[in-house]
Amino acid sequence: MGDTLEFSDIYQEVKGSWNDGRLRFGRQSVVYKSSKTGKVDSIPAAELSQAQWRRVCLGQGIKLTTSTGHIYKYDGFRDTDFEKISEYFKAHYKVELSEKELCVKGWNWGTTKFSGPLLSFEVSDSPAFEIPLASVSQCATGKNEVTLEFHQNDEAEVSLMEVRFYVPPGDTVFRDSVLSKADVIQATGDAVCIFKELQCLTPRGRYDIRIYPSFLHLHGKTFDYKIPYSTVLRLFLLPHKDQRQMFFMISLDPPIKQGQTRYHFLILLFSKEEDLSLSLNMTEEEVEKRYGGKLSKNMSGSLYEMVGRVMKALVNRKITVPGNFLGHSGTQCITCSYKASSGLLYPLERGFVYIHKPPVHLRFEEVSCVNFARGTTTTRSFDFEIETKQGTQFTFSSIEREEYGKLFDFVTAKKLSIKNRGFKEGIKGKDDMLEDSDEDQHDAYLERMKEEGKIREEANDSDDSDGESGEYDSKASASDSSAEEGDSDREKKKRPAKKAKVVKERKPRKKKPKDSGAPKRPMSAYFLWLNASRESIKAEHPGISITEISKRAGEMWRELGKEQKRERYQYCNCPPLILPSSEEAKKDYEVAMREYRESGGGSSAPSKKYSIMSQLNTYS
Repeated sequence: MGDTLEFSDIYQEVKGSWNDGRLRFGRQSVVYKSSKTGKVDSIPAAELSQAQWRRVCLGQGIKLTTSTGHIYKYDGFRDTDFEKISEYFKAHYKVELSEKELCVKGWNWGTTKFSGPLLSFEVSDSPAFEIPLASVSQCATGKNEVTLEFHQNDEAEVSLMEVRFYVPPGDTVFRDSVLSKADVIQATGDAVCIFKELQCLTPRGRYDIRIYPSFLHLHGKTFDYKIPYSTVLRLFLLPHKDQRQMFFMISLDPPIKQGQTRYHFLILLFSKEEDLSLSLNMTEEEVEKRYGGKLSKNMSGSLYEMVGRVMKALVNRKITVPGNFLGHSGTQCITCSYKASSGLLYPLERGFVYIHKPPVHLRFEEVSCVNFARGTTTTRSFDFEIETKQGTQFTFSSIEREEYGKLFDFVTAKKLSIKNRGFKEGIKGKDDMLEDSDEDQHDAYLERMKEEGKIREEANDSDDSDGESGEYDSKASASDSSAEEGDSDREKKKRPAKKAKVVKERKPRKKKPKDSGAPKRPMSAYFLWLNASRESIKAEHPGISITEISKRAGEMWRELGKEQKRERYQYCNCPPLILPSSEEAKKDYEVAMREYRESGGGSSAPSKKYSIMSQLNTYS
């Protein structure tokens, strides 16, 4: 068996939602890294006290309990993983991986047990559900019930708001047990220190920051925020481009809320010239015991240094600062625009940070590729596009062309995938990207716009010349033409003027009035056959409708071959093919029409239309 066991696509329960990542069992620790936030949770192997294997929602899961009282839940294992994980735990952690069945009866009456920071509701000695008390935000008591309210997770599609437990009247043991472990932030006691009137960019305003041992309190004129240190992911200290101010950015998960707005980053702006003398509200012995030399009771220096030093000690996180990148102007950031706001892009050693509206932090681990694109409004700038592995694209636009070489070298050094790497190879030099002259580089879009503009100008000129010249006089003498007219004639030969379109008016078609006194034309062969076959069709298909009779008759007529029609109806070889009965009807019609015309009705011209229609009807 190897020294480590690694599993991908493992989910960790975080406030009611499952976050995917990678889990690794090592000799010294159990490490889980979230794919979304990049946060790493490490559990020392010496602190593992209990491990359970149980069936959960996404497959098989593991519940780990430490000697310090922390509980970690992981899901997404297969049934076949049990044996190798169990053997690994026995060999390296000296902990037995026991199987535990959950109760699925659906009963709402049972026993509550408090095991460290976990509330377990059991039915018949089997846990029905468990509530991490760290997720409890409020505990309210009624006459005979206790209501637990929970912190909300914005990433979860469905959130549990509250759970109510029935307790006997006057019983406070349940409530006290919940409050002793719940994450209910209460500003009890004095603050360690207070920073007054600090300028905050997100959320915007000026706030007093009160530093407590377990959380920090932002107190403003309109809003108050209590931020537990456990929700702080990263700390950033970034210099402004003017070299006179500093940004201090705090990454939060979960974010703080202001109505429907979520703030994933807390950004403070400091002036380098502002100094502060700070005295902690603790004795020197308490400071030394709690912070181990990271802080002292009395400190002085720049304001941003004091805030960063205190936050680093209390949150126990490293402060990220810019690396070796230097832009064209000698600063460690690049001026650009994201969406509708202008800001600063910081290429760091492990990611990109954009300040400030909205703040963006992109780790190299979640970047799929980058792209350098030509600016859409001018050739003096370019766009820098970052595409994540989740398919999200971030476009930082309006970057000065002088920054291209520095940024390209930085991306290449970090071994990020560049989508259009050939874009740089076709350029003469790093700093010669997007030259002013159009001869060095071909811009297809610009050329197409120029051609369309020339066509529009020519069309306008031709329209103006046609309107001013009036009618063309073909008999004009050559002596009247001047040199200018000769030049204009040569120009017209080069680009002939557009001819005006002549739209012919359509005359309304006159409809020949129907002669109601004329004899009726004889029926075609098909209708003669239909009249003779209608009764037989009805007999073969009782209850058939009129429309179905016509449909069936058409099918029968098409199925009859020419030979059958000749045998049955005695067709002649030349059109129109008329049945013997229709031939008699035609002769009667011609006699009647001759008598009708001789009496003064209709037209004396022979009826050619009849012969054509009769031929068409017969062929149908």
